Amino acid sequence: MATYKELQEEIANLRKQAEEVRTNEINSVIADIKEKMEMYGITVDDLASSKAFKKAKNKSQASAKYSDPETGATWSGRGRQPKWLTGKNKEQYLAQ
Repeated sequence: MATYKELQEEIANLRKQAEEVRTNEINSVIADIKEKMEMYGITVDDLASSKAFKKAKNKSQASAKYSDPETGATWSGRGRQPKWLTGKNKEQYLAQ
């Protein structure tokens, strides 16, 4: 059985090997991307304006429909009902 020190050295060597393999794979992927960009005439600007890379619009946040005057907690009525409202008449907690 290997000692703790030997295992730590092996871990360090494996991490170094993994980083070398990762670097080589990244370089290969980058070369492939550049080749395809050149083949199809794609520019960096094309990538930036692509619909695939545009951020999704944030879903509109619902305003608070219910509020607890004691704690100031609120709930929009979407999702799971909060514990502070469980078993209570929701109408009493309608936000103004």
